Amino acid sequence: MHVRKRVVATLPLLICLVAAAVRPAVAARKSDPKDLVTQVRKELMRLPYYGAFDFLVFSVNGPTVTLGGEVYNASIKKDAEREVKRISGVENVVNKVEVLPVSSFDDDVRWAAFRAIYHDSSLSRYLPGGGWVPRGRMWRFDRAFDPFGPSTRFPGQEPVGNYPIHIVVKGGRITLEGVVDNQMDKNLAGIRAHGVSGAFSVDNELQIEK
Repeated sequence: MHVRKRVVATLPLLICLVAAAVRPAVAARKSDPKDLVTQVRKELMRLPYYGAFDFLVFSVNGPTVTLGGEVYNASIKKDAEREVKRISGVENVVNKVEVLPVSSFDDDVRWAAFRAIYHDSSLSRYLPGGGWVPRGRMWRFDRAFDPFGPSTRFPGQEPVGNYPIHIVVKGGRITLEGVVDNQMDKNLAGIRAHGVSGAFSVDNELQIEK
């Protein structure tokens, strides 16, 4: 009996602001699960309005794709499901993406954290055009993602560009997701987030580029 191999991936997606045009369905050349992971990642990376305040992850199990994470812009949830459904080889999409609640308090924390991290003299190189490149590979982490575990007030004004550090804020609590190139930068980003006035806690989940 042929047993499908389970492929699990989490994805801190690059911010990619593109024209909201209907794209043709992506044809998967092979039925290999790794190919499907690549196709899903590419489509999610193209989502309009995916920004520094959103964080998407996904897992692939045979023809089923499970989407997870938290998004600041509500349209991203339905856009992600729509685009993944268009991929050849995907038969079912389980959408577990959480839309973060509208909160002016959280918005203040988001922008304060953004300024604290990306305006830091050492971390500013992670800004779009700042010179940091993830060694030419697409974003994918090796750690497992449990899609069933716990896990806009400024429309059109999300930071535009490719941001390796994602800032997720819910109820005044900051979670840093994404990838940086060394432990020092991870620690520094956490320190800057801890210094944000009004933030109740900081969970530093940044990964180190290998």
